Amino acid sequence: MGLFNFIKDAGHKMFGSSKAEAAPAAAPTDVAALVKKQIEEAGLKADGLQVSVDGDKVVLGGVAPSQEVAEKIILTAGNNNGVAQVDSQLGVNTPGTPSTMYTVVKGDTLWAIAEKHYGKGKGNLYKEIVKANTPPVKDPDHILPGWVLRIPPVGQA
Repeated sequence: MGLFNFIKDAGHKMFGSSKAEAAPAAAPTDVAALVKKQIEEAGLKADGLQVSVDGDKVVLGGVAPSQEVAEKIILTAGNNNGVAQVDSQLGVNTPGTPSTMYTVVKGDTLWAIAEKHYGKGKGNLYKEIVKANTPPVKDPDHILPGWVLRIPPVGQA
């Protein structure tokens, strides 16, 4: 699927630390195990899922059942503090139209993001963005700068 960039100092803190360097300081096998656990706890499945870590890059392998699941696996791996890139080598059983990946900036709202990607007057489609990004978005009023979100084509959330 390719190489995806993330903001290294944004996202979920895997080790419960407030220090941005906490994740890279851990052994790569520990980080890989934690990322794989997050993916599994999110209910995302891929046949033969493999997760490895090379510095601040997570490498994913296996076969996801759909484009949507593959993208959610990538975001679950990448939206972690200490992860700067995800190299997705995931295959997909049911290909689909790839989503746009959008990095949240300070001041963004899901309504404004929906209007930016779907058109003026389409802010109410923010609900599609929430559905497409669970996890990490659980509360539509709480998104954080640095998160990377999937913006699926309309009707494909």
